[in-house]
Amino acid sequence: MAFIQCDFYSEVLGMSTSIQVILPQQTTSQIGLEGSAGGRRHPTLYLLHGLSDDDSIWMRRTAIERYAAPLGLAVVMPNAARSFYTDMENGYDYWTFLSEELPQVCRSFFPLSDRREDNFVAGLSMGGYGAFKWALKKPDQFAAAASLSGVTQVKEIETRFPKDFRLVFGNNQELLGASDLFALARHAAEKKTELPALYQCCGTDDFLYEENIAFRDYVQSLNIPLLYEEEEGRIHDWSYWDQQISRVLEWLPLKRQTE
Repeated sequence: MAFIQCDFYSEVLGMSTSIQVILPQQTTSQIGLEGSAGGRRHPTLYLLHGLSDDDSIWMRRTAIERYAAPLGLAVVMPNAARSFYTDMENGYDYWTFLSEELPQVCRSFFPLSDRREDNFVAGLSMGGYGAFKWALKKPDQFAAAASLSGVTQVKEIETRFPKDFRLVFGNNQELLGASDLFALARHAAEKKTELPALYQCCGTDDFLYEENIAFRDYVQSLNIPLLYEEEEGRIHDWSYWDQQISRVLEWLPLKRQTE
């Protein structure tokens, strides 16, 4: 695998930002790692960080590079600060950056596929919210989306993280409504939208467990296919997410790309 830390100027944000990228490499002699890469544009996973982290966290806290190596999968890890992947009421337009500018910029830098069936998104906590938000608002961009211990109820952010809530949403009820995963899922069901495959997981001792159960039950009541998994006693921590991101990569519909 090739690992690249890339700083570039974002026209949307109006400032420089950073991304970390893992690119597939064909190799058979690297000790302890077997790499795979096709002769075409790579399938890509956009991997989103949580509230207290940045674009470097997945590389520092998990074995994502080792997990992705045999799959021929590129992994793009952007920095979205504490934005909840939203065009902030009092801040930067991170939603537009993420959903519009980032894929275009990355495909101009690297040989990444633009086909829906080759693109996936996942994240943890705030990033789990971002992954499902991206999948529900832009379903034509992805074949699959995964939320690991994700935030699912945006109104609870005001209670848990009041300073962040004020910066992101302020008093803008329209923005808050447009950012609500329950409303986005209901709209998709009403429109009979073809959604990406959805995967959701959470530990039973996680402080976000109850809201994950509420979202799971609501999505299932809408007859939206969702694979949900939980693990007894697990909390909101990196040992769980390292395990689960490996599980997510096993679940991704990558067979057609790696055959």
